[in-house]
Amino acid sequence: MTTADPQQLVILSGKGGTGKTSVAAALAHLAAQTLPLVIADADVDASNLDLVLEPQRLETHDFASGLVAEIDPAACIACGECEAACYFDAIVPGEIYRVDPIACEGCAACRYRCPVEAIRTYEPQVGQWFLSDTAYGPLYHAHLFAGAENSGKLVTLVKQQARLRALDDNRPLILVDGPPGIGCPVISAASGATLALLVVEPTLAGVHDLQRIFAVTRHFGVPAMVLVNKADLSAARTAEITAFCRAESVPLAPSLPYDTIVTEAMVRGLPVTAYAARASVSQALQETWALLKAHLAL
Repeated sequence: MTTADPQQLVILSGKGGTGKTSVAAALAHLAAQTLPLVIADADVDASNLDLVLEPQRLETHDFASGLVAEIDPAACIACGECEAACYFDAIVPGEIYRVDPIACEGCAACRYRCPVEAIRTYEPQVGQWFLSDTAYGPLYHAHLFAGAENSGKLVTLVKQQARLRALDDNRPLILVDGPPGIGCPVISAASGATLALLVVEPTLAGVHDLQRIFAVTRHFGVPAMVLVNKADLSAARTAEITAFCRAESVPLAPSLPYDTIVTEAMVRGLPVTAYAARASVSQALQETWALLKAHLAL
């Protein structure tokens, strides 16, 4: 990372439903009060940060990826060579042969086998990415079509666009609401991050998922900080998370209490820190932002 590069704060969780996006929206609201930032929603399979930030969409772009074969019906002689070449049963025989695009893996074996060059391969549109304007800064987000692949590639595109905007506008921070889990989209979201904030709930599954997502960030050399959401729901599990963080020398952000005000804020499409600044959960988030800001040297 060069000195001109913006800081990248990525918010992750080992599973969905931990309150990661609520935390991201609150941090965007708090950060925007003192510095210009760019926001990226890297959960391209189920993007929902825009539900809280009330964005105004400015641009829509198609996203094409992968390869799919297509048979020209005017040129096809129904010889069956393509069907014989396909290992994925993607060729549908008939008077005119056609390709099942869902079964097709884009290997192009049928194209090379066709004696009359009636088959081509192309990149299908599998999603869209967007630029929107919010009260807290520009938001880059995307939507991957149902059943489509290459979510990691779309996440990378979203982050690249956010980084270019930050460089162009001299914005020192990119706030990334990452996808849940530990798969390829998470790896793409965490790539190049300055710091990862790992949001966890004090449950048996939550402790396990924290260990998994921390293993991912550690493997890729991304420094991490842990935030326990709804910490007062289980003192025992919160203590277990605290012990894990101490053993791994992972800093802890101020824990967030359970508070129904968070749900009220979400229903109204607002970050909780904007909706109820004096609520205990908002106060804890303000302390968390101050700690993150110091770690990021902003």
